[in-house]
Amino acid sequence: MTRAPQSRVPQAPIVFTALAAMLLAAPPVSLRAQSLRGSPASLDRQDAAARRNDYTFIRTPAQLRFFVKQGWLVRVPPSADLALHGVSYPYARPEVAVFLTRLSAQYHAACGRKLVVTSLTRPEDRQPDNASARSVHPTGMAIDIRYSTSRACRVWLERVLLQLEGSRIVEATREHYPPHFHVAVFPRRYASYVAMLETRRADEATRIASLSYKVRTGDSLWTIAVKHGTTVDALRQLNDLNDSRIFPGQVLEVPLSH
Repeated sequence: MTRAPQSRVPQAPIVFTALAAMLLAAPPVSLRAQSLRGSPASLDRQDAAARRNDYTFIRTPAQLRFFVKQGWLVRVPPSADLALHGVSYPYARPEVAVFLTRLSAQYHAACGRKLVVTSLTRPEDRQPDNASARSVHPTGMAIDIRYSTSRACRVWLERVLLQLEGSRIVEATREHYPPHFHVAVFPRRYASYVAMLETRRADEATRIASLSYKVRTGDSLWTIAVKHGTTVDALRQLNDLNDSRIFPGQVLEVPLSH
């Protein structure tokens, strides 16, 4: 029996538990080599990412609706940070939706304007006349972002896209007709990137939420806990203590009360 082409087989979305090592193991790429100009090699990388993820190139609106029903595409709603303009099909791969949520919040905070998206998933029979025959928009992994009239917004967005492209998380191209940024998100690497950031944030929160205390003569876990508004159990857990014995000069981590 002949197997269907790999890029045409529907697949469920990737679970957000990929190891950050996937991203960290990628060879570093100099930002000087990045230009947002696009190239045949960039199209090759986008196509290769779609096929690695076994993404279907959706042909019709009916097939797109089927993907939405299965949960393989999710709705991307407008928000306080994100505006959709002329988007006929406001759906994307789950990782792309997360990417937009994070990017739009950071963009809004950085330059005071909403991020404006002009295209998401486009079925092959709804592609505009000027679309590339190799576009990955039909897979749901691509975004078009309006070219802002604000120079500050443009500079911020270009810098971020260059950094993400340099880390091989996205492929980004500045298009001119009409002016916009085309961004293809690489789902597995982006999931790894988010996992790495969340782990780093949790580690930082743990460090910030405690202080070091040098045990003095006469101290006990109970007196230290009362003094700092915590509990003996919390002190034992944070410091990996099997019992309540401590000694002068010992340094303990004390959780801060909130």
